[in-house]
Amino acid sequence: MSGAMYAIGDLARQTGTKVETIRWYERDGIMPAPVRTAGGHRVYTRTHLDRLAFIRHARELGFPLEDVRALLRLADDPERPCDQVDAIASQHLAAVRSRIARLQTLEAELARMVAVCGGGRVAECRVIEVLADQSHAHCLHEGHGGTGL
Repeated sequence: MSGAMYAIGDLARQTGTKVETIRWYERDGIMPAPVRTAGGHRVYTRTHLDRLAFIRHARELGFPLEDVRALLRLADDPERPCDQVDAIASQHLAAVRSRIARLQTLEAELARMVAVCGGGRVAECRVIEVLADQSHAHCLHEGHGGTGL
């Protein structure tokens, strides 16, 4: 083995990944097992560092672990066309946009609830009233079917 060698703590620091997460990735098979010293310590190479950085970045962008595995398999075959990579990224983008839309609806609903609450006592609190309403009659959130306050 030539090149830089890293202990697990060094790998963790350089990638911002917890040691336990690195061990979990190894057990899961998404990270290749490192060689071990005679004393049983893991010894990582630049390849491990690069792969872990890839995983970490993909996870920070919200890719599910299953997609990260698929992307790594594709990255391991650099001569392949990237249509499958594009498909995975496009699906993830659609999911992110959907989540943003749901969060924007949630934000509007919460802002509306807070705006109509004039303070005062909990007994007259519109936020409490909306949250306690099992029929969702006061709720504008999609799928709740209410008419609003």
